[in-house]
Amino acid sequence: MSTEKIVLWPDAKCAGTGDAKDDFQPWMDVYLTKSVEPRGAVLICPGGAYTHRAPHEGFNVAVKFNELGFHAFVVQYRVAPYRFPAPQQDALRSLKIIRANADKWNVKADKIAVCGFSAGGHLAASTGTVFDQINADAGDAADQYSNRPDALILCYPVISSGSKAHRGSFQQLLGEKSSEQEQATLSLEKRVSGATPPTFLWHTAADPGVPVENSLFFAQALQDNKVPFELHIFPHGRHGLGLADELPNVATWPALCATWLKNMGW
Repeated sequence: MSTEKIVLWPDAKCAGTGDAKDDFQPWMDVYLTKSVEPRGAVLICPGGAYTHRAPHEGFNVAVKFNELGFHAFVVQYRVAPYRFPAPQQDALRSLKIIRANADKWNVKADKIAVCGFSAGGHLAASTGTVFDQINADAGDAADQYSNRPDALILCYPVISSGSKAHRGSFQQLLGEKSSEQEQATLSLEKRVSGATPPTFLWHTAADPGVPVENSLFFAQALQDNKVPFELHIFPHGRHGLGLADELPNVATWPALCATWLKNMGW
């Protein structure tokens, strides 16, 4: 179970965007691993096509990262009818809060990765590509901290708005009537720069929901910008595998990711 639930915008500063009419208050669940020494952390963004947050890509992933020696956090971010940049604000605000509480939670403030699945992968990739273009301040002490992640972990991510797009995710994020030009502004392979953090990606070649090209496009953009990355393409597997317990070869991804993070000082 999480040790703490943190409301991201305590004074309801996250008034709705777009078509939002409800009063959903995004929050972050805290899962701390036992350690005397400060540890790196992973902020997890469950998938769900920006319509919901898939439970199997949240709590159990946090527990797995705890077992591997990392602190973990799960952001319960806003989804439709909220629109861009609401989810991105929630994830970026979470990063600020983690850094503001680094001493309390025994977190290495310069070793915080963002992990996302499917549309949550798009959200995670957003934190590494447009972090400097979105205001995630709330008028409190956390505002002084950076909202740039130190690494990205992208699991069968939604990335491109082009011919290989998961169109529904872009429509839910930007509105069903959003134009191709509007969607192209968040086609994240086009937003990679030298400031994008090192990235771990995995996908299955057979993914029928979000084509594998999404990961390939992002990896190519990282290569073009000389950003370090590690990419794993598994031959078989459906979309939405999460920890992939049903496929032993794909289920190696958390251990592979843990080795990658530890080699960078997590």
